[in-house]
Amino acid sequence: MKPARTKTPRKLLVKKGSQTSLKDPVGVYCRVRPLSLPDQECCIEVINNTTVQLHTPEGYRLNRNGDYKETQYSFKQVFGIHTTQKELFDVVANPLVDDLIHGKNGLLFTYGVTGSGKTHTMTGSPGEGGLLPRCLDMIFNSIGSFQAKRYVFKSNDRNSMDIQCEVDALLERQKREAMPNPKTPSSKRQIDPEFADMINVQEFCKAEEVDEDSVYGVFVSYIEIYNNYIYDLLEEVPFDPIKPKWNSCSTPMRNTDFVPPQSKLLREDKNHNMYVAGCTEVEVKSTEEAFEVFWRGQKKRRIANTHLNRESSRSHSVFNIKLVQAPLDADGDNVLQEKEQITISQLSLVDLAGSERTNRTKAEGNRLREAGNINQSLMTLRTCMEVLRENQMYGTNKMVPYRDSKLTHLFKNYFDGEGKVRMIVCVNPKAEDYEESLQVMRFAEVTQEVEVARPVDKAICGLTPGRRYRNQARGGPVGDEPLVTEVVLQSFPPLPSCELLDINDEQTLPRLIEALEKRHYLRQMMIEEFHKQSITFKALLQEFDSAVLNKENYIQGKLNEKEKVITGQKLEIERLEKKNKTLEYKIEILEKTTTIYEEDKRTLQQELETQNQKLQRQFSDKRRLEARLQGMVTETTMKWEKECERRVAAKQLEMQNKLWVKDEKLKQLKAIVTEPKAEKPERPSRERDREKVTQRAVSPSPVPNAPPIRLRHRRSRSAGDRWVDHKPASNVQTETVMQPHVPHAITVSVANEKALAKCEKYMLTHQELASDGEIETKLIKGDVFKTRGGGQSVQFTDIETLKQESPTGRKRRSPTAAPAPPDGTESEWTDVETRCSVAVEMRAGSQLGPGYQHHAQPKRKKP
Repeated sequence: MKPARTKTPRKLLVKKGSQTSLKDPVGVYCRVRPLSLPDQECCIEVINNTTVQLHTPEGYRLNRNGDYKETQYSFKQVFGIHTTQKELFDVVANPLVDDLIHGKNGLLFTYGVTGSGKTHTMTGSPGEGGLLPRCLDMIFNSIGSFQAKRYVFKSNDRNSMDIQCEVDALLERQKREAMPNPKTPSSKRQIDPEFADMINVQEFCKAEEVDEDSVYGVFVSYIEIYNNYIYDLLEEVPFDPIKPKWNSCSTPMRNTDFVPPQSKLLREDKNHNMYVAGCTEVEVKSTEEAFEVFWRGQKKRRIANTHLNRESSRSHSVFNIKLVQAPLDADGDNVLQEKEQITISQLSLVDLAGSERTNRTKAEGNRLREAGNINQSLMTLRTCMEVLRENQMYGTNKMVPYRDSKLTHLFKNYFDGEGKVRMIVCVNPKAEDYEESLQVMRFAEVTQEVEVARPVDKAICGLTPGRRYRNQARGGPVGDEPLVTEVVLQSFPPLPSCELLDINDEQTLPRLIEALEKRHYLRQMMIEEFHKQSITFKALLQEFDSAVLNKENYIQGKLNEKEKVITGQKLEIERLEKKNKTLEYKIEILEKTTTIYEEDKRTLQQELETQNQKLQRQFSDKRRLEARLQGMVTETTMKWEKECERRVAAKQLEMQNKLWVKDEKLKQLKAIVTEPKAEKPERPSRERDREKVTQRAVSPSPVPNAPPIRLRHRRSRSAGDRWVDHKPASNVQTETVMQPHVPHAITVSVANEKALAKCEKYMLTHQELASDGEIETKLIKGDVFKTRGGGQSVQFTDIETLKQESPTGRKRRSPTAAPAPPDGTESEWTDVETRCSVAVEMRAGSQLGPGYQHHAQPKRKKP
């Protein structure tokens, strides 16, 4: 009878941020392959188990003027030329397989120059299996007895798994076995001798703490990324010899031409994990089946003969191992038919194409295009690592360009925290690969600084553990021979009937007595057996106690040794801490001293800048003062030159006037002497002469000296507002009676911004020499406006001209002149002094020489 299906307990939820804060760096390992020839020049040297050193080859030293440079690079671990495949597997791949069995993802890829041993490290060689067959062997050694029957797990196109019951799985197996060419390899098939030595792993490796209450299924897939396109290497492409194949030029292809399969697409599942849509996944049950599937796809992988490698990989290959785990039901008999309880973990083994330079590979045509695409995808991988490193180290949030390449886009989830990431850098120590090896080392140095979040532990289903062996445990302990007590208990005779129906019955009691005696005998045997068993058990216990005591003594000795080591280490730590504190104190003192020196330096720099500024100001003041003094000297020189010219001109005028007076007197005297006398006039009396002399006007001097007069200021026509009265220092004082005057004005000799800011009007006094030799003063007036820049501008609006003139020359007569004769004739006698005084009144500044122009005309005699 089929047991009733029990209800599955609710799946326990795990908080998604509990462990995501913990991060581990990308594990980067280095493997150095041996040289092909013993006399080859080597450029890489293994220093220790974590460091390698690059030497510049001789040829590069000559080309770079003897520049000899040694560079060291550190890794998590370095494997030398004598490292075996097992040693490499135990360190690098074993933890990834252990995580795979416990429900965690992993990514392992090999990176290096063409011919550096990447494929040998990943796949291996006959007699020396690589990482891939060893991973498969460890997986099947761990889950061999717990594997589900074929087709219980069935993959779908959504990157998940479905569960089938036993009946559906049986029907599926029969259907697949009836097919003429089954895709799934059979375990009964003989192993291909081509790779038999590769999977013959002598060392038995197994994961610890495998969940015995679950069943497992293994699915493998194999893809390649070629020219940034994804191809399924396990896909069966039917070949039709009748129907021609067409290429991109719409022309039929020859039957010998290779028709590539259709490129696959990358998609994202409901858990935001990237996967290859439509990729073939094959369920395998042993290491032989899995490696046969791998070998079948390996033959389709694109390889080519280049100048550096006879079989150079022209594409990136990705071999995915998917482990499906589902718990048993409560009875421990069948798989729990709940899709939510399925745990899927994946291990991706990636063999990257070799990075290379085209000028060394001598690539042309398709090889050149392949090399360009390979280098482009590797460059994108390096760019993603650099951006991730920058985001983590500097706290930036730059977008990582995963989508620039199918390789990085496919493994985006691993770098976002969906599993551990490991990289093996393979290097060839020959000198010809120095530059390529240098670039590989730099990329590895950047990669190991990238940190990846730890994956979240899988949830426990919540069922009782030990369900698989529970029925066997109920049956009691299982041994090789049954115990004597069990045999005795099973051989107890049944008690006969004790009814006495007849008084003469002589058989019932003897039979009962016999049965009781036999039971008593069996009881004695059981007691003796119990004593023997107890004695044996006591001996075993004593032996166990002695063994435990010995182990305790051994452990105590080891603990004492460890305690001594720990004590020594503590003392060393204390010594180092004291030394560290001393060094920190010295560093603190040095920092304080440095701070003091820096402050002194800043103070001295500030003082130096202040002194420089003060010196510059003094220099500018000195230059300004020199310019001002030069201007004052020039103005004073011009002023004194004008004053000298004026005094010389006045002196010349005075002398000329005196000469002219003398000349006039001589002329008058000559005229008096030479004139004929008609009648002798009466001589006036002395009293009259006295009166005339007394009343005669005094002649003015040739240069009239005006008495001191109080100057009267003339009010300008533009008075009223606040003015800037700009009078240059070169102005000449005219000493005239009327002077221009503006009240409440700021008088300046040089226009400045401070004076303009306080006033609304502006007046400039300008002097120049007029055409008649007089000084002409112009008052140039304007309005002051403020500019947008905070300054002032002047707009001139008016010019007022002031001109200095001497009074107009006129004939001066004596106030007591003799009256004219009654007959109307002019007196023959002329007053010389009067005529001379009239001659003095002429326009000053005339340039007519001694005969100055004057207004007085000598009277002519009437005929």
